[in-house]
Amino acid sequence: MGVAGSGKTVIGSALAEALGVAFIEGDDLHPPENVAKMASGQPLTDEDRIGWLDAVGRAIAENRRPAGGAVTACSALKRSYRDQLRRLNPSLVFIYLAINPDTARIRVTNRKGHFMPPTLVASQFAALEQPGDDEAAFTLNGLSPIDELVEAAAELLRKQSGAS
Repeated sequence: MGVAGSGKTVIGSALAEALGVAFIEGDDLHPPENVAKMASGQPLTDEDRIGWLDAVGRAIAENRRPAGGAVTACSALKRSYRDQLRRLNPSLVFIYLAINPDTARIRVTNRKGHFMPPTLVASQFAALEQPGDDEAAFTLNGLSPIDELVEAAAELLRKQSGAS
């Protein structure tokens, strides 16, 4: 989880590969109306996100059962969004990739072929509620090298699940 440009897709797909589980790209589950709204520079509202979060939660649940797990890239910016995802997946664990606004803006500006414009980065930080101590969530420095982030996330998840 994290704001646009935090590395969710890059780290998430590498983490899924390292763990041998499915990878779910949350952005692919946005309805066309959400994509069009963001592409036009308008931030999504809580109401816009309800159906999308349900789709993400269902995709996690569907992939978790047969494959033994899944890694999902999803902003999950607010606690209420994370709670919505947990309703379908009570054992869900979040890895929060924390970055600063300048880095997010640079990364979003430099990525190609994505619908989200850099002008929406500020709205992501405005909506962001960092995970609380009472949530099943771990914070990693999203500025760290990719291989270090993948290794740290995998280790945290192994410890969380009780595996060695």
